[in-house]
Amino acid sequence: MRKIAKFVLCLVLGGILPLVTYSCGDSSDVVADDFNVQFNLPKTIDVSKGGECVFTVVDGGAPQMSDSFILESDAGISYVCHFATISSESFTVQLSDECETGYYNVYIKRDTRKKPVGRIYINVVDGLNFTPDAGTTIYGIVSSVEGAVKGVVVSDGVEVTTTDENGIYQLRSAKKWGYVFISIPSSYEVPSDGVLPLFYQQLKGNANTAERMDFTLKKVSGQDTYKVFMLGDMHLANRTNDSKQFLEFTSDLNSYRNLHPNEKMYAIALGDMTWDLYWYSNNYALPEYLNTINSQVKGLQIFHTIGNHDYDYKTTSDFDAESKYMHYIAPTYYSLNIGKVHYVVMDDIDCSNYDGTTSRNYEKRISSEQLDWLSKDLAYIDKSTPLVVVMHAQVFYPTETGDFKIDHDVVNTAQLFSILNGYRVHFVTGHTHMNFNVTPESAVTDGRNFYEHNTGAVCASWWWSGNLTPGVHISPDGTPGGYAVWDVSGTNLQWMYKATGWSEDYQFRSYDLNNVHFSLADVPQMPDNVSASIKKEYMKYVDAYPANSNNEVLINIWNWNPYWTLTVTDEAGKELTATKVWAYDPLHIAALSVKRFNSASLTSVPSFITEKFPHFFKVQAPDADTDLRITVKDEFGHVWTENMQRPKAFSTDAYKTK
Repeated sequence: MRKIAKFVLCLVLGGILPLVTYSCGDSSDVVADDFNVQFNLPKTIDVSKGGECVFTVVDGGAPQMSDSFILESDAGISYVCHFATISSESFTVQLSDECETGYYNVYIKRDTRKKPVGRIYINVVDGLNFTPDAGTTIYGIVSSVEGAVKGVVVSDGVEVTTTDENGIYQLRSAKKWGYVFISIPSSYEVPSDGVLPLFYQQLKGNANTAERMDFTLKKVSGQDTYKVFMLGDMHLANRTNDSKQFLEFTSDLNSYRNLHPNEKMYAIALGDMTWDLYWYSNNYALPEYLNTINSQVKGLQIFHTIGNHDYDYKTTSDFDAESKYMHYIAPTYYSLNIGKVHYVVMDDIDCSNYDGTTSRNYEKRISSEQLDWLSKDLAYIDKSTPLVVVMHAQVFYPTETGDFKIDHDVVNTAQLFSILNGYRVHFVTGHTHMNFNVTPESAVTDGRNFYEHNTGAVCASWWWSGNLTPGVHISPDGTPGGYAVWDVSGTNLQWMYKATGWSEDYQFRSYDLNNVHFSLADVPQMPDNVSASIKKEYMKYVDAYPANSNNEVLINIWNWNPYWTLTVTDEAGKELTATKVWAYDPLHIAALSVKRFNSASLTSVPSFITEKFPHFFKVQAPDADTDLRITVKDEFGHVWTENMQRPKAFSTDAYKTK
């Protein structure tokens, strides 16, 4: 690296725009082609404030010292920059002190004539006594008010490097993804644009143009202890009364934050913030999502994950499908450090087979390119560091045999596991709108220290239950709509599920099955001639909950994992046997499924109806009047108890949020 005594940056290394000349219409101040000025105009330049830029003359078309070099911003503000030197080969322009970073239209003005030359991105940077190595296409400095920050990991999504002792990084980047990002180091934060943390920058030049991209960090103290909110599928689409229900969620989140005013807090959205179909039919897309979340949530950085509904379905390649997300939200994969934990956000939705229609033929797969990047990223992370790997779609899925299966592309998932081998890994995912947990004891983890936390959805059943039965916000497995709250202290991680509109103590729900009953009488508007396949789907609920007096009690513990315990005793103190079962949640059936099947226009099986899931338990009481004490305890020592008075009536009104 060569030092230079004076910082005069002239980036004409490549990506040069040819001279653009054209008529500018009726303006008396503009006549384009009656004086000869021609020079190479790069797409982007880096220059210090008020610094000098050198341009190469083409075909003898040098300007005159009496000419003016004018930069016009997109806001319509014109800056007159004076020539410092002019020769037949090149000329030097002194940048106006008022010029800020941004795009500009370039003009040469001679007397009353104003000649358009082209468009340029000017990056106004602090002086840097440094010249990038040959072949470098992205470089810059990472610093805080305390000075340069050494050892910060920087990447373009392909190449990975670190800053040197002067905080300087260099990348020989092909600029495939069009951005550069840092892996935020521990004990630092980045600035925000609303809820979006600014850990990345969009590139402006082509692959042959060297660009300077600096990052500013803020040093923070006490970051070893903090909360992270895991925000599952939101599906905002301007439908099913979602805006009102979403406000109830953000109000709950803000209220929870206010209860913990002295704690550091961050959030990670798990994907499907939007719903691609309604980008077009309802004019609600990623910009509208940002407007909504920024108007309702203040002072909280939300790191984002791309979900299958955050891709543009009207495209025919994975890159094009995710381009809007990268423009408005963030890179589709990246990493960061908060305290002593390393977080990796991955894109596990492959849209390579998209055909421009609503078929959305995607696959759950992590690309080989991401896996290569992950290997490079983790080369800087010690095996003792806990990893939280966030992606939209689930890695595993429960089976009725009692364990789990891999629910991803097998080949690339095997490579992912190999890369993560030796780390303690917590996968955090969404997508299913259900809630389940995989622990290392599962056979599917093959002895690895792997967990998965498939987190319930903010929108629950795509906002349908709260629309059909106001106040009952519930997912197809009976999990209430809500979000996960992770408490991190050093390398110790704890988690719980927080239901929207309820206190933290709402962790399970009990049903006295003597009083739970569904029949065809509940759906009087269902047509008599409805197809057998539709009727069969509804009859699953009738068969599961016929009228009976077997004195059974069903308990739904939605965040259950094998480290939890359930104890049920009757009023005489006798402990009853609880049996783990797959079941349909009765509240979801009543609040959503019954109402969707009860339609005179029913011609197909309704979407988002109740699904059978494994986080249920059954106990049999001695008789219909015996009260029960239900005690649930998690692995962190939290205990939740219900003194269940029986007979216990069943109705949707009993579970409505206030």
